[in-house]
Amino acid sequence: MSAIAIKGWCPGALRPMQSGDGLVVRIRPRGGRLDAAQAAAIADLATRYGSGLIDLTSRANLQIRGVSDQSYAPLIDGLAELGLLDADSDTEAQRNVLVTPFWTAGDDTRSLAAELERALTGALLDLPTKFGFAIDNGNNRVLAGASADIRIERDRNSGLLVRADGAQFGLSVARSEAVQVALTLAEWFVASGGARGEKRRMAAHLARGASLPQSLRGDAEPVARSADPVPGLYPIGAMVGVTFGQLTQQTLSHLAGCAQALRMTPWRMVLAEGMHEMPRGADLVTDPNDPALRVVACSGAPRCREAHADTRALASALASFVPADARLHVSGCAKGCAHSGSADVTLVASSEGFDLIRCGTTRDVPVLRGLTRSGLLANPSVLMGGD
Repeated sequence: MSAIAIKGWCPGALRPMQSGDGLVVRIRPRGGRLDAAQAAAIADLATRYGSGLIDLTSRANLQIRGVSDQSYAPLIDGLAELGLLDADSDTEAQRNVLVTPFWTAGDDTRSLAAELERALTGALLDLPTKFGFAIDNGNNRVLAGASADIRIERDRNSGLLVRADGAQFGLSVARSEAVQVALTLAEWFVASGGARGEKRRMAAHLARGASLPQSLRGDAEPVARSADPVPGLYPIGAMVGVTFGQLTQQTLSHLAGCAQALRMTPWRMVLAEGMHEMPRGADLVTDPNDPALRVVACSGAPRCREAHADTRALASALASFVPADARLHVSGCAKGCAHSGSADVTLVASSEGFDLIRCGTTRDVPVLRGLTRSGLLANPSVLMGGD
């Protein structure tokens, strides 16, 4: 095995990230799906070579936590045997494809995902690490709120379209054209300067004034956006949430033993294929009204060396005070790793306390600064603008 490459704060399997509890090793399931045998094996690997804790990320990936320098090599060997590794770290970083979990065996989703992943493996696009694709070709757009730069979706006439994130409309395409058009759009992004600067994302590039070429500009309107799914039974199986997106190897092993396969989602939930009743587990969320679904929190201290506070303990204590139609994001630092988008209320930990941002992200201007944990717990109404 080659030496461990630790770069930045977006880990992979071949490019892990050093955190406060050891190396974080990210697994990117192909097509967003793990069969039962793969899921069970990952649970075993997390026990043998990590801390036994597994994260579900907002990009529908899994992360094995607590890996040491010594256990990293045998862990990677185990993942290779499961067919979960790419040829190299650059290929791994570029294969960033988010897939709707609500596909059926007779639609185009799996074939589109496989074709796009193969194409990305052989392409020399030099895309930014965070740049990603979404295959959201169901009758409703379920991934509209998830992070992606190029989207393959349905139009209002049930045809396919390819749309740049940040553009209202997309380009109508035939099934045979969809992947190539998506790659061409990615090539234009790089060639037009989108990969340079601080915000190297498609929507930011368009917002800065970049204009799509006529050949990639269309007038097809995507189908309506649906609300984020909630835990419950669906025709395909059981959708179950995971508290703060972190589960134990015992829970993952249990799910693997009950389901035909696990479909990953960007909502820190998994869709357990073939299950006709909700699974149970201490770290699972099965009630669609559970307050835990209203809060997002990163790993926080001491698990993350960048964090200034124990985010999850505070988020858990505040969850019941967040209205059912609102979301609270508690971030250990200004990077906002757990949630890059806007939230009704965002708390950002710093060395001086917590900054409070309303209807924004960790990068927006706070309305209050220097809040303390004890003060927030004593007066939680301040979250939503109360006295």
